[in-house]
Amino acid sequence: MAARIPVRRLGQPCLAAFRPRSTYWVTSNRSFTNSSARSAKNDDTKEVDLSNPILEEYLAKRKPNEKPARPVPQTGGLSKSGLFKEEFEIPGYRMGMTPAELEALKQENKKKDEEREIERERRLHALRLDPLPSARRSYERQLVIRSLRKKREGKTLRLKRTEREMVYKSHDLPTSLKKMTRLMHQIAGKTVEEALIQLRFSKKRVARDIVKGLQVARDEAIAARGMGLGAAVDAETVAKEDALIAAGKMKKSERTRAYLADGTRRRGTKEKGTVIELKDGSKKTVMDPTEMYVDQAWASKGPETKSVEFRARGRTNLLHHRSAKFNVLLKEEKTRMRISDEIKKKRANKPLWVPLPDRPVTTQRQYCLW
Repeated sequence: MAARIPVRRLGQPCLAAFRPRSTYWVTSNRSFTNSSARSAKNDDTKEVDLSNPILEEYLAKRKPNEKPARPVPQTGGLSKSGLFKEEFEIPGYRMGMTPAELEALKQENKKKDEEREIERERRLHALRLDPLPSARRSYERQLVIRSLRKKREGKTLRLKRTEREMVYKSHDLPTSLKKMTRLMHQIAGKTVEEALIQLRFSKKRVARDIVKGLQVARDEAIAARGMGLGAAVDAETVAKEDALIAAGKMKKSERTRAYLADGTRRRGTKEKGTVIELKDGSKKTVMDPTEMYVDQAWASKGPETKSVEFRARGRTNLLHHRSAKFNVLLKEEKTRMRISDEIKKKRANKPLWVPLPDRPVTTQRQYCLW
C-alpha cells in the first residue's frame, strides 16, 4: 500500500540533513562576567579573575575521600517543658510573666469563660422563652401606646407592672378530663413545693407527668420572669451575718433573709413571717414574699381517638382513648399579701349594721289599689 504523503514533504527531511546549523556553547564563566569583564575580553587587554577563595579554602580543609555529614534535625517532645506547656494555651500569655501575673490572667480568663457560658445559656433559653423578639417588642409598643391614649393607668396595668405571674400549659397527656380535674383541685392554692409533695405521694399515674410539668413551669418562671428570687441572699452576706452573730454584734432575728441563694432555708433562723388571710377565711404565715404558689389550676380537654375491640361471637366494642392537659397560673406570695390587706381594709371600712328605727309605719295598705 503506497503512502499517501506529498512528494514535497518527503524531500524536507533530506534538505534538513544537509543544511548547516549554527551551534552555541554557553560556558559557566559567562554568568560570572560583568559588563567590565566582557568589555575587557573584547579588548583582549585584561584577563578576568574567576577564582573563588572561599571554595578553595573549603576544598583545602576537606579530606580527599571525606563525605559531608548529614545534618540531624532537632525533634521536639510532648513533655511539659517543651512547646506544649499549659501556660501557652492561656489566651494573653507572654514569656517572662511572674506567678502573680499568671494567676491574675487565669482568673480573668475564667471570668470571661463564665460570662460566655451565661450568655450561651441565655441565648439557648431565649429560643424557647422568647422565640419572636420583634413580635414581642411590637406588642409591648402597642400596649404603651394604648395606655398613653387612655391617659391613665388602671389597676390591672399597675398590678401587672408590680406583680409577676406565669401561665404554663402542658401538652396532651393520656388521661381523662375527670381524673386530671381531681388533681388540679388538690394543688390549687398551695405553694409549688407543697404541690410537688402532694403529687409525688399521689396514687394517680398521671401525677408523675404533672410533677414534671410543674417543675418545668417553676423553672420557666424563674428564668423568664425572675420569680422566687427576691428573698435570696448570696454566700458573702450569709458569712458576714454569721460572723457578726458569733461575735455578739448582731441578733439572729436581724438577719437579712431566712433563705439562701439555692432556695434552702438557713439553719437556726427564727424569722417571724407575715400572717395573711386567704379568701376562704383561713390564716397563713408567709416567710418569703417572692415564694411561688399555684393561684389557679385547671384541666382542659384534649383530642380523643377511638379504636375497635373485637369480642366473642363477632361482636365489637368501641374504645375511647381520651387525653387532657393541665394549666397552672403561678404567682408570688406578695399577691396574696396584697389581697389580704384589701380584705382587711374592706372589712374595716364596712359600716356598722344598725336595726330599723322605732317609728310608725305609714303609707301601707292592706289591699292593692287596682
